[in-house]
Amino acid sequence: MMKGMIIKHMSLKVGQTLTIVGVAKPDATEFALNIGPDEQEIAIHINARFSAHGDENTVVCNSYQGGNWCEEYREGGFPFQQGEEFKIIVELSPSEFLVTLSDGSNIHFPNRIGSEKYSFINVDGDARITSISIK
Repeated sequence: MMKGMIIKHMSLKVGQTLTIVGVAKPDATEFALNIGPDEQEIAIHINARFSAHGDENTVVCNSYQGGNWCEEYREGGFPFQQGEEFKIIVELSPSEFLVTLSDGSNIHFPNRIGSEKYSFINVDGDARITSISIK
């Protein structure tokens, strides 16, 4: 069961950009942004790990399909600081999610589910979201 902030029945379509601004908690170990068609399928999972799952200061991306996690992607920088504001920009195309982090580094993650519209967003973990926009 997903925890944290859940947004359902919204619409992120191909060509649109989702911008999320938040603040990592002062004692944050990790937080995650999940985008998908629903709670059971996650097209992109962006996990900022300060110190979690054996990783230090690493962004791990993945997708969750058919009840299983797929192959992890680890690329891009780690601009996150405990207690500091961050911005994550996600642009959806038919073939990939282009993720831009606060430091300008990019993550190219494949649109494995292949949908042109996603209607579920979840932010979980040690972060407080201050702004969400889709343009």
